Amino acid sequence: MDSESPRLRLSILGVIVFSLFVALFARLYFLQVMSSEEGELEATANRVRVVQTEAPRGRILDAEGRVIVDNRTSLVVTVDPHELEDYDEDATDELLLRLAQELTRSGMPTKLASLERRLDDPQYSPLQPIPVAVDVPEELEVILAERAEDFPGVSVRRESVRAYPEGQLAAHVFGYVGRISPEEYEARMGGPGAEDDDPKPYQPDSSIGKTGVEYQYESELRGMPGEKVIEIDSGGKPVRVIEERPPVPGNDLQLTVDLDIQRNAEAQLADQIERLRGTFTPDGKRARAPAGAVTVVDPANGHVLAMASYPTYDPDEFVNGISAERYEQYVGGDAADNPLTNRVIGGLYPPGSTFKLFTAEAAVEKGLITGSTGYNDGGTYTLQGCNGPACTRQNAQRAVHGYVDLAQSLTVSSDVYYYWLGDRFWHDRDQYGDGIQEIARRYGLGAPSGIDLPGELGGLVPDPALKQQRHDANPVAFPEGTWYAGDNVNLAIGQGDVLVTPLQLANAYAAFANGGTLYQPQVVWRILQPKGDPDDPADVVRTNEPVVVRQFDIPSGARDPIERGLAGVVEPPEGTAKNAFEGFDTTEWSIVSKTGTAENSGGKADNAWFVAYAPADDPSYSVAVVLEEAGFGGSSAAPVVRRIFEPLAGEETTDASTSAVVGGND
Repeated sequence: MDSESPRLRLSILGVIVFSLFVALFARLYFLQVMSSEEGELEATANRVRVVQTEAPRGRILDAEGRVIVDNRTSLVVTVDPHELEDYDEDATDELLLRLAQELTRSGMPTKLASLERRLDDPQYSPLQPIPVAVDVPEELEVILAERAEDFPGVSVRRESVRAYPEGQLAAHVFGYVGRISPEEYEARMGGPGAEDDDPKPYQPDSSIGKTGVEYQYESELRGMPGEKVIEIDSGGKPVRVIEERPPVPGNDLQLTVDLDIQRNAEAQLADQIERLRGTFTPDGKRARAPAGAVTVVDPANGHVLAMASYPTYDPDEFVNGISAERYEQYVGGDAADNPLTNRVIGGLYPPGSTFKLFTAEAAVEKGLITGSTGYNDGGTYTLQGCNGPACTRQNAQRAVHGYVDLAQSLTVSSDVYYYWLGDRFWHDRDQYGDGIQEIARRYGLGAPSGIDLPGELGGLVPDPALKQQRHDANPVAFPEGTWYAGDNVNLAIGQGDVLVTPLQLANAYAAFANGGTLYQPQVVWRILQPKGDPDDPADVVRTNEPVVVRQFDIPSGARDPIERGLAGVVEPPEGTAKNAFEGFDTTEWSIVSKTGTAENSGGKADNAWFVAYAPADDPSYSVAVVLEEAGFGGSSAAPVVRRIFEPLAGEETTDASTSAVVGGND
C-alpha cells in the first residue's frame, strides 16, 4: 500500500470539512448581517396581530332629509375561546350548557350544540371573542355581569346594526344587509380584480349590502373599520394592545324618494290589491291579484320619487342573519310571488294599450298617417290578405267606437285603430321599416334604464330579426322564426312578445311629457358626510347630477293630437278612466294618461295598467301602475293613481272603497 494514500485521503477530507465550515459561516453572515432587517420583520409578525372592528354604516335619508335607515345598538353575548383553553371538555360543556339555559330563560331559545357550532366556526378570528347571541335583553347583561364567576370568558358587548325608523317602507329601494358570503369575500379581498390595499377591508364575518342601494352604494355606506394591533404570546394569547384606531362611520345617502309620496303609493297599492283579490273582472274572470308595482318619476330630471312593489318584506329580519327556514318562506314558493323581487325594475309585463302612444307617434312621424287621420272602428279588424278565424281581431268586449281619429283612438283605446296601423306598417315595411320598434326603443323600451339599483331587467321590443335569431338559437322553445302581420298588430297594441318594466314605462311617458328628453332614472341624489346635514352644502360630498340618455324632437303634428287624446282618458263621456276620476278637478290639475289591459294566458285575469303624468302644463309626476291578474286598467289600476295624485293636487282624498272596482275598460 502506498504510504501517501492515507495522507491524501485526510487532505481531501480536510478540504471538504473546511468547505462546509465556509458555507456555514457564509450562511450565518447572510442571516445575521445581510437579512437582519427582514428577519426582524418576520419575528415581529410572529408576535403581532391586527384585529378589525366593524364601523357603523352610513344612514339613508329621503329627499327631505328624513331618516329611512339608521343604526342602533345591539347587545351581543360573546365567548372568548382563549378563556376556555384552561378548561377540559367536560368543564367547557358545562359552561356552555349554563349559558344556553340562561339565554333560553331570557327569551332566546338556545341549544348547546348551536353554541358549539358557533365556537368552531372558522369565519371568526381566534383573537377576538366570538358572538353567540345577538339582540339579547339588558336584563341578561346584568345577570351575566353579576354571575361573572359562573361564566368565565362570557361577556356582553354593544354593536351597531341597521335600524328602520319607517319599518318596511321603501324596503325594495334601500334593500338589506347580510353577512358577507365566501364568494363575496373572495371577490373583494382575494379574487381576481380585488384590491390588495382595499381602504375598507372586510373580515369573513363582515356585513355587506345585498340588495337595493345598500348593495349599489356599498363603497359609500361602508365605514372605515377600526383596528387594534395586538401583541400575542407563544401560545397565541393576546398580551397587550400596541396600537388602536377607532372605526369611522360610512357616508350618508340622500335619496330622491319622497317619504310622503312613497308612503301613499305603498298604501294605495296594497289596499287596492287586497280589495280586488277574489273579485271578478268585467270579462268574468276571477282576479287573483297576487302582486303589483307603482313608481313615480320626475319628468324634469329622472328622479324617482316613489318606488313600491307588492308584496314586500321586512328588512329588519335580515339584520342579525335570517334563518334558512324563514328565507325559504320568502323565496321557496312561486317565483312570481317572491316578495324580495322589486317588480318596478325586475318585473316584466306586456304593456297592453299603454304602448299605443309609441305606435301612434311612429305612425305620424313615419308619414303613415297625420294627426287627423280617421278610421271606422266597427269593433273588429281583419288582417289584409288573410283568411280564417285567426285573421280577425276585436276590441275589448267587442266595443264599437265608430269613426275615430288619432286623438279619439287613444281616449277610447280603440284596438281596431291600432290593428289597422300595425297591419299597414307591416305591409308597407319597405317604406316604413320597423317604425314602431324604432320609436319604442327611442323612448328607452327594450333596454335597461341604467337606474342606480341592482337587478334591473331590460325588457323586450321584438322585431323580425330577433324572432328569427331566437328560433335559430332554440327552435324547441321558439318553433316559429318568421314574422307575420299578426306579430305586428300584436305589437301595435302592446301584446305579443313585447315586455316592459313599470319603471321603463313611467320614464318613457316622462320623456313624452317633457318634450323629448329621456333621463336615466336615479334613486340616490347626494352623498353626505357621516351624520351630515343635508341643508349644509359643506356636508355634501357629491351630487348625482341628472343624466340625459338622449334627446329627440317630437313633432307637433304628433304630440298635439296624442296629448289631446291622452288627456281625454280621464274625461267623460268616452274616457276609459272617466269613472275612476269622477269628481277630480282636472281643469285645475290636468292629467294626461293611458289605460292598459294586457292579456294573460291560461285563463288568468288580465294585468291592469295605468300610466299618467301631471299636471299637463308643467309635468312634475309621471306614474306607472301595474296590478297582476287584476282586470281592466280603467277600473283596477286607475284608482290607485287617482289616490296618489289627490294629495299632490290638493284634492280631497276619496274613500278607496268607492273607487276600487268602478266602471271603465281597457
